[in-house]
Amino acid sequence: MLGICYYPEHWPESIWAQDAAEMYGLGIRYVRIAEFAWSRLEPSPGQYRFDWLDRAISTLADAGLKVVMCTPTATPPKWLIDMYPSILPVDVKTGHSRGFGSRRHYDFSSPDYFREAMRISTVLAERYGAHPAVVGWQTDNELACHDTTHSGSDAALTAFRAWCQQHYADIDALNSAWGNVFWSMEYRHFGEIELPILAVTETNPAHQLAYRRFSSDQVVRFHDEMVRIIRAHAPGRFVTHNFIPMVDTQTDNYALAKPLDFASFDNYPLGRSDLFFAKRGAAMFKPYMRTGHPDFSSYYFDQTRGLTGKHFWIMEQQPGPVNWAKHNPRPEPGMVRLWSWVSFAHGADVVSYFRWRQAPFAQEQMHAGLKRIDNSKAAAWPEIEQLVRELALCPDLLQQQVKASVAMVSTTENQWVCEIERQGDSFNQQEVEFAWYSALRQLGVDVDFVSPEQDLTGYKLVLVPCMPVVRPEFAQRCKDSGAWLVFGPRTGSKTTEFQLVPQLAPGLLQALIPVKVLSVETIRPDCAEPLFIGQKQYQSQCWREELEVPPSCQVLAHYHDGLPAVAQHQRAVYVATVSCDDFLKALFADVLKQAGVETVVLPHDVRLARRGGLTFLFNYSAKPCKVAAPASAQWLLGSATLDGYGVAIYR
Repeated sequence: MLGICYYPEHWPESIWAQDAAEMYGLGIRYVRIAEFAWSRLEPSPGQYRFDWLDRAISTLADAGLKVVMCTPTATPPKWLIDMYPSILPVDVKTGHSRGFGSRRHYDFSSPDYFREAMRISTVLAERYGAHPAVVGWQTDNELACHDTTHSGSDAALTAFRAWCQQHYADIDALNSAWGNVFWSMEYRHFGEIELPILAVTETNPAHQLAYRRFSSDQVVRFHDEMVRIIRAHAPGRFVTHNFIPMVDTQTDNYALAKPLDFASFDNYPLGRSDLFFAKRGAAMFKPYMRTGHPDFSSYYFDQTRGLTGKHFWIMEQQPGPVNWAKHNPRPEPGMVRLWSWVSFAHGADVVSYFRWRQAPFAQEQMHAGLKRIDNSKAAAWPEIEQLVRELALCPDLLQQQVKASVAMVSTTENQWVCEIERQGDSFNQQEVEFAWYSALRQLGVDVDFVSPEQDLTGYKLVLVPCMPVVRPEFAQRCKDSGAWLVFGPRTGSKTTEFQLVPQLAPGLLQALIPVKVLSVETIRPDCAEPLFIGQKQYQSQCWREELEVPPSCQVLAHYHDGLPAVAQHQRAVYVATVSCDDFLKALFADVLKQAGVETVVLPHDVRLARRGGLTFLFNYSAKPCKVAAPASAQWLLGSATLDGYGVAIYR
């Protein structure tokens, strides 16, 4: 149930056996290796050095550890770049090649890199696919990290033109779909199409959306072939990938995860919170500076579980300060243990810590490990010892399944549309989605993330925070689900080719809720206006739609000028604005009650999660607090009185 990320190539071979023995003694059973080791595995073209890796695997196996092998394709070596300079991606903001000297310096459209990446993957899979100590594989590492999905290279241009010809067949059809008559942008043939980058001002949004779909397809194509190679040579072994937050990949993560046995996630609560909440004031951020926001990690855990509909792994868990955020505080004492339990509560089967020992050199030397560079034990060590003892109290944990009665529909296409056509700089699709998710979590509600292609039957409530492109099949799934439905602003407003829907937003969803969006305005975040449910006042922020509401609908909330802001028709609700946390909780509490979903009153910084028959409680505050629990609760860990940064579990 616990793992570690280890880099034997970073350390003298004389300490490998001691490291392995200490890992096993701590309670670690899985070790991930080799994801950045290409230059050591193939120091020159075709000259392989596997002897050291063979010995490292044997050393780990002799200690009772299981190995997760990685393809080393995230870091192509210098000799490969010198042989094929076109491997380097071209920055879409500058038009310059992104150079060698860090990682992820490759272009998904480069035919040379595709060939070489699959070659080294094949060589590794042939050698270690059937190795008894290797139980599974990780593909690449954090695909699309560092804004590497998009490239402005000649190879990307050639591939994009071919993609357009395949998808549109006829250049007149493309011109019509994109609306290229506007600004005299019409093409005579596919060979005239450029990438939508480096123009004088904004490029055609339909062109941009097509380029993002193409770029996503290139990543998926690369990954699919790598998985196919591994499976051909590694029978009976699992294949996974360590995802970063969906919003950062610019890729369809559901498509990317499709060939995997399960998804994995790299969890860095403090680093990610520092970046996500960078614009929030200290009053909001400081209480969570060393804990992470109570809903932020679980937001990603539930997304990761949703990628395959199966339990997941945490492949990298932050054990102390990191090095890559704008600011990098240390975790409060007890938080590494709490984060680990939150992972398990939301469906993790393994939590793997990054890394075993802090590196004394190179880019990540300020990133903590479980051990310091002098080999002393870092602050997280006793927390993991405690976690191991506590895991023994839940022997059936991995048999418990996570299944929520509330679903949130999410797709990268939502993000693409909202990024391409911002309309208001303060509108952010991910922030809207997270606010809806956080409101549900504050009400003690478990959430499944699902793709628009997934069957929605079985859910009592389905939420769609922001989904501009609605296809007929999704509208039908909503209708067939029998669930209560809540749609957020911008939903149903665009065609698949980024045009305004002819019947006005929410477009196809008018069959479920017959409202019309007559106009849209965006306002500065410091110019929020009153929003009312009855006589109770909240705030309308950033985005505001003017609704036409027929008599068949009920108005649930209205703006300061009396115009409708939220409307309901039978089991469907349309929310026409971005609002504050209190408004969302009040609105959702009412809808959840009507949908038959139980809510729980929780202290401010306490969260609840359910995994099968187990209920988990987490206190993100330093202050102890009392929580309500059923009289029949059988406490496996803790009690209804939660310690500061405490965890409790009952059956």
